[in-house]
Amino acid sequence: MAHPGFFQRQASARRNTGLLVVLFLAAMVIITLLVCLVGYLVTRSEYTGLAFTDWLLSRHGLYTAIAVVALIGIGSLIRWADLSGGGERVAKMVGARAIDPVTRDTDERRLRNIVEEMSIASGISVPDLYVMDHETGINAFVAGYTPGEAVMVVTHGALTQLTRDELQGVVGHEFSHVLNGDMRLNVRLIAILAGILMIGQIGAFLLRTSFHRSHVSSHSSRDRRGQAVFGLVGLALLVIGYVGVFFGRLIQSAVSRQREMLADASSVQFTRNPEGIAGALFKIGLKGGYLDTTSHASDMNHMCFGESARMKFAALLASHPPVQERIEAIQPGMFARLRSRLRDSEPGSTLRSVGYRGSAASAALAEGAASGFNAAGPRASTSPLNTQPSADLSTTVGTVNKGSEDYAVDLLNRLPSTFRNLLYTRAGAIQLCYALLIYQLPQSSQQKRLALVTADALFAPNADLLDKLLPALTSLGEAVRFPALELAMPALRKLDPDERSQLMACTEVLIRADNRLSLYELAMHTFLRRHLAADSAHVIPVRHRSYRTVTNQLQVLFSLMARAGAQQGMESQRLFNEAMAGFTAAGQHTELLETVSIKHLRDALLVLNTLSPLLKPAILDACGHCVLADGEIRTAEYELIRLVADQLDCPMPPLAA
Repeated sequence: MAHPGFFQRQASARRNTGLLVVLFLAAMVIITLLVCLVGYLVTRSEYTGLAFTDWLLSRHGLYTAIAVVALIGIGSLIRWADLSGGGERVAKMVGARAIDPVTRDTDERRLRNIVEEMSIASGISVPDLYVMDHETGINAFVAGYTPGEAVMVVTHGALTQLTRDELQGVVGHEFSHVLNGDMRLNVRLIAILAGILMIGQIGAFLLRTSFHRSHVSSHSSRDRRGQAVFGLVGLALLVIGYVGVFFGRLIQSAVSRQREMLADASSVQFTRNPEGIAGALFKIGLKGGYLDTTSHASDMNHMCFGESARMKFAALLASHPPVQERIEAIQPGMFARLRSRLRDSEPGSTLRSVGYRGSAASAALAEGAASGFNAAGPRASTSPLNTQPSADLSTTVGTVNKGSEDYAVDLLNRLPSTFRNLLYTRAGAIQLCYALLIYQLPQSSQQKRLALVTADALFAPNADLLDKLLPALTSLGEAVRFPALELAMPALRKLDPDERSQLMACTEVLIRADNRLSLYELAMHTFLRRHLAADSAHVIPVRHRSYRTVTNQLQVLFSLMARAGAQQGMESQRLFNEAMAGFTAAGQHTELLETVSIKHLRDALLVLNTLSPLLKPAILDACGHCVLADGEIRTAEYELIRLVADQLDCPMPPLAA
């Protein structure tokens, strides 16, 4: 049976989007009624005999309601459009600086190493890294619409005040948000809050305008009365704006609190070190995580590792559970142990300020257990991958286990520094794509293949760079191919659309040179096409909730998998029939396809990605059944399955040796 954790959390994230819409509409209705009440009181003398309900249906009432709804909608749409740039736009909005991949700053290099280890171990592309240089508080967040274009932002305080284990715990927490689909929900919430707060901003503007006009000019008594009414309306709208703030924070709290607890639990699973994230949380309780240099701190509150903005009624409106509650949910008794370690160095009043404002730790532990997380200790709930993984490959999706993490650390340690640094540059990442397609050929054949690439400047084969890449690929073997591509993705994402198209054209020349298509060539081309396409950052909507409507696409995928896992024709047909049996009605017959082209596979995977998340694990398990028919799995076969998982937005750990 497929492990439900990752796929159920994906489905939950999509349901939360619906909850967000409902809460937004409820807040809009209440704010509209309040503004209409102000309009009714201002114009009451003109409609002395009308009750409020009758006034709402009058011309003035309808116009007022329409105007309020339009203002809220426009405010949200403007911010939505502003954030269409994804994670990079959010990072720039808060004034964060991109971290140079080859930085010599010790703290920044430590962060990059941790993030790269987690990326390789979880099977997702390395996110772009940013730092808020002027923020001394301890905080972090991830932003973006898809894992492929995610960014991670940390404060300078997090870089300098956390130990490596604590920073790793924070990174694990943020990776959980990437894997579980929380990022796009969080970005959308920023846009929705902007609309809700629009009325209060208009009220503040009217109030300031009224006071300014009363001080700079003299008017008749009638004008002064008009200004007074103008100011009172502004004051009323400002008060209503605070009602909007209240509802906005309430929405943040409703959407965010449970997911923060789950992210804490998954961080423990990822790192197998409960003291890492617990120590980071304790330091936030001591020193704070507030963002003081950006005006968007309250907008970002639900996205951050800890509370980023000060607020009243924190017990009700905070986007995160109290620090002590989060620490106790990670491991009972952990908070007391952390506090006792600091009794000799911190004042008692400071330690007591890391207060406990609730008693839901046991409930949070139950939530973690129900979601497949082991929040009570360092043992992960899934077994590490090896060269003979379980046929239920979907159990590994969205997890980081001991085998994959150890593999990631070992791989990064074995990468030559020159090779690794080249992956951080555009030129080096482009040459890596060429090197991956030719490194197994004899040297004379390599030169002939490269001669077919006739591009100029940046995309021309570079002998000097290739001489530094090819030996490393040869010595490290096949298992390094996809991790190397994941490390190179931040540099490849910096290519503009025309350059991305040129890169794809050049790699296609090398792939077609021998008139054969290997499994790896198919996987690599499809991977690059997906992550470098113009719409790669777009959220894929659910369009299919039944396998019945995607039978043709399943036929394409399982034809390829059956041929990859079998050695002879009859075996291929048997594997294909077994794979399709779980997705077709009794008596329905489908044929094994003779050939599967790159285009057919890409089109099929695009459609299958629009399935409901809960329908995807069975597809991955059927693929695993095909390639494990002979009792083992080759690197090329596993790369193909990882490709399918990647195209279905289901990140899968690497095959650990």
